[in-house]
Formats: sequence, C-alpha cells, structure tokens
Amino acid sequence: MNNFVFNLPTRIFFGRGMENQVGVETARYSKKILLHFGGSSASKSGLLGRVRASLAAAGVEWVELGGVKPNPALSLVYKGIELCRKERIGLVLAVGGGSVIDSSKAIAAGTLYSGDVWDFYTGKAEPPKTALPVATILTIPAAGSESSCGSVITKEEGALKRPLNADCIYPRFSILDPELAFTLPENQIANGAADIMAHLMERYFTNVDHVEFSDRLIEATLRTVVAVAPRVLADKTGYDAWAELMWAGAIAHNNLLDRGRVGDWASHDIEHELSGIYDIAHGAGLAVVFPAWMKYNLRHDIPRFAQFAFRVWGVEPDGFEPERAAREGIARLEAFWKSLGLSVRLSGLGIGLDRAAEMARKCTDADSHSVGQFVHLTSADIEKIYRLAE
Repeated sequence: MNNFVFNLPTRIFFGRGMENQVGVETARYSKKILLHFGGSSASKSGLLGRVRASLAAAGVEWVELGGVKPNPALSLVYKGIELCRKERIGLVLAVGGGSVIDSSKAIAAGTLYSGDVWDFYTGKAEPPKTALPVATILTIPAAGSESSCGSVITKEEGALKRPLNADCIYPRFSILDPELAFTLPENQIANGAADIMAHLMERYFTNVDHVEFSDRLIEATLRTVVAVAPRVLADKTGYDAWAELMWAGAIAHNNLLDRGRVGDWASHDIEHELSGIYDIAHGAGLAVVFPAWMKYNLRHDIPRFAQFAFRVWGVEPDGFEPERAAREGIARLEAFWKSLGLSVRLSGLGIGLDRAAEMARKCTDADSHSVGQFVHLTSADIEKIYRLAE
C-alpha cells in the first residue's frame, strides 16, 4: 500500500427533505450566489421552487443560470464566469446531476482566474489553488461529482472533452435526498449505475500490492450497486433502494476508495472521446468501453481479473484455468449491464469505427503521452479497444 493523505472537505446532508436546509447552509458562505441548473425538470418537479424559498428565507440573494446539458459545454461555463464577476457572486450552487456540478466547478475555478479556464482542463495551467465555494443538490446518482475534486467539461470547437482535478473545487456541502431521483427515466438510471460501477472498477484495477482492505470496500460497493440498481428500475419510488444507490455513487468517487493505491482511468479517457464527438451519455459510453478495455488488458494481471470475477460475480475459482474464470467475470458484467437496458457495443449506440483512429490519436494527443496506469496504452492500443467494442 502506498503512502497517502485523505481529506474529504464536503459536508454531506443525506435524506428526505434535506434540500430545505440549503438556505441556512448557503448563508454560511455567501449572501449572494449563482443558482446553476439544467433544463426544466428541476422546475417542473418543484425542486427549484423549494430551493428559492429556502434561500429567500435565509436572506440569500441569487442570480440564475440554467441550460446545462449532458457533457457540459465550455461556452456556458464562460457565461457563468462573466455573470459571477459582474454580480460579485460568492458561491455557486449546483442543482442537478454531474453535468451541472461539473459546470459549476468550472465556473467557480474560472471566476478567480485571470486567464482562460480551459487552460486548467488542457494542462496548460497548473490546477487552480483557489475557487469560489461550490455547493450541490444532487438529483442524479452517477458521476459522484457531489463529493469529488473532479470536473469534466466539453469544448464544442474540436469536440474536446477534458477533466480537471483540484482540491479547491470539492463542494463545501452537498445535499443528497433520494426522493429527488424518483422521476428519473430508466435510461438515466441505467447510465448512472454504469458510471458508478466504472468509478469503482477504475480504482480496482491497480498494480499496487497489499491493498486488500480497499479491494474489499470496492467489491462490496460494486455488489451493492448490482443488487439495488434492478430494484430501483423495478420501483422508481422505492426510497430504500435509491438511498443505497445514491450513497454508493458518492462513496465511489470521493477518493476514499483509491487511497494507498493507483487506479487506471484509461477507460474514462477513452470514453471521453466518444461522448465528446457523439454526445452520448457518459455512462452509456463506459458500458461499451470498459468491457473492451478489460478484454484487451486481461492478461496483464489474470489473478486480479479472476479475483474480480469471484468476489463480485460469484464465478467459481479455477486454479487450472484462471483466465477462463476471469473472462466469465467480464461476460457477467456485460450481461448485467444488458439486463439494465444498456448496450455493450458501439453498434448498439449507432456508432461506427470510421473515426476510431482519430479518437485514439486525440486521446493520447497524437501519442505525446500514454493513457492509463494499470497498463500504459498508446493510440494504437486504444484504436484496438474501440474495435473490440464494435
């Protein structure tokens, strides 16, 4: 196990009606905020109305910026930065899922930066040390951005989707009320479950030895998602199953489960090129990419893949043919995702291979660097993974 430092600065308010605390908690940081959200669903559900009422009761003023879409756009981030500077905003409140939260984090970082916020996402500038405070009210368990230091933004010009990780963009507090997810459509539930599982598996496949404790934590969280996601799909107003899924989503990506180990993250980078160009849901893309990545890299560490198969999927160990057991684990992952209504092939998303080489080159910036930590992948490797996913 590697040395590590762990600090989670995000205060979590979990449970029914917790969104009614938003005014009091926000007032601790600022009396004037940016209220950032997506489309009409938060308004139609009455959530935005309750948020506004809570803010008003606490004496907090707000300026609104809606319109966040999946794969949040840099152009809207620029609008948010301009608005925050003009209105002297002191906090950005995200009401929505991972896209809204990621956009809020970018706005928060860019407002206090004299250059172009995109510099942070391309690596042209070092990660920011300061940002406006961010707070969230989560409506979609998936991205884990509600208690992570990450943000992913898409630049429309060039269809570039890039991540940023910085401690200063951890949300100060996040409100997680499972009832806010009751109205989600089935495809968003399935995509969210795949996203959560991908965050766990990115951490699971590591070259670091003696990480049994975090292995077990990741396995348990994966098994929980496998157990509760079908229950949520069967009964979208079942509070208890939603609570399990929402909490698993937060734990999966708040960096607790990768302390002392080094995760891979190639599948995320490979998927970013897909959703950057084809504007598909991130979870849907991960459901296609991850099994292909597994098949391509299986022989790098067959015992770890076999352990994953046994502990997560119940595949009987095979001391004579561990690779057989390992491949069965991948097959069961694919079967589970298909049972949720997800495709595990590019063709199922209506995507061909005509831009596979282009995406592979973009992923490695024309082979200026490799992708992944478990196995270092070149653009040639990544193109083969896209082809395995066909």
